[in-house]
Amino acid sequence: MGATIATNSEAFAVKFTGELDKVLVQKSKTGFLTDNALRAKFVGAKTVKIPNISLQGLGDYDRESGFIKGVTTIDNEAFELTMDRARTFSIDREDLDETGIQSLAGQVLSEFVRTKVIPETDAYVLSKLAGLAKTNGNTVAAVADKPFETFMTLQNKVIENSNGTEEELVCFMDYAMYNSFVSSSEIQKIINVENFKQGDVDLKVKKIDGIALIPVVSGRMRTAYVFNADGDGGFTPTGAAQGIKMLMLPKKAASLIRKSEKMRVFTPDVNQAADAYKFDYRLYYDVLVKTSMKNTVCAVIE
Repeated sequence: MGATIATNSEAFAVKFTGELDKVLVQKSKTGFLTDNALRAKFVGAKTVKIPNISLQGLGDYDRESGFIKGVTTIDNEAFELTMDRARTFSIDREDLDETGIQSLAGQVLSEFVRTKVIPETDAYVLSKLAGLAKTNGNTVAAVADKPFETFMTLQNKVIENSNGTEEELVCFMDYAMYNSFVSSSEIQKIINVENFKQGDVDLKVKKIDGIALIPVVSGRMRTAYVFNADGDGGFTPTGAAQGIKMLMLPKKAASLIRKSEKMRVFTPDVNQAADAYKFDYRLYYDVLVKTSMKNTVCAVIE
């Protein structure tokens, strides 16, 4: 009987890990960055390697010596993941029977991912990308009462820093900026609603010149946060945090790496701490930008 319980618990955990993973990718504002993660390889408990490719440009063809010899350099750049976050939950045996555990646990865990995990991962990713833009001097000043002019200046900077490479761009906007932007009668004429791929889902988003506009609540659009280690957990902006008004980058510039979104389930018969079902949730992740694309991340910061 014990073996059956353990097997069922394992299958239960695997099922929930998969379902929660879908929620995290599909509902998160930054979830599409997970689509880029296949370019990375894990080489250790905390380290991933992402290839950087360097090529040489054209030279003159010589009729006697022929082609100019070129060199292709592939460096595997190592990054260390920094965010290792977790939480444990319990549901007392008396609160439900065994047949009802999946339904109730599903509601609790999905709500946890939706209201706690997704806001935190979005805040971390966006703050880190904005910090990168600040560090590299890739910020532009907002033009007062002219959001479209600000948008175009930001777009031009990203394109210039990309050397004109035709990559799909995305632009995160805080809701105040987004609302003033899309409510303009002038801008409405050039906005299209198009598909935007995020995981296995095609979302409908507003686009200008092919650039996806992604509105984000201001609580996730700050340049720096404290990610609380214990107690109620969660995250809060630092005292020196600035508001991010716009953040633009090529869709493929950053990779949201998740080594594990792990769920462990213990039945009351196995849980030694209490007569309750116990759920352990762990998320180990980071957002990485290759050296060759760091200057393509640009922002408008208050």
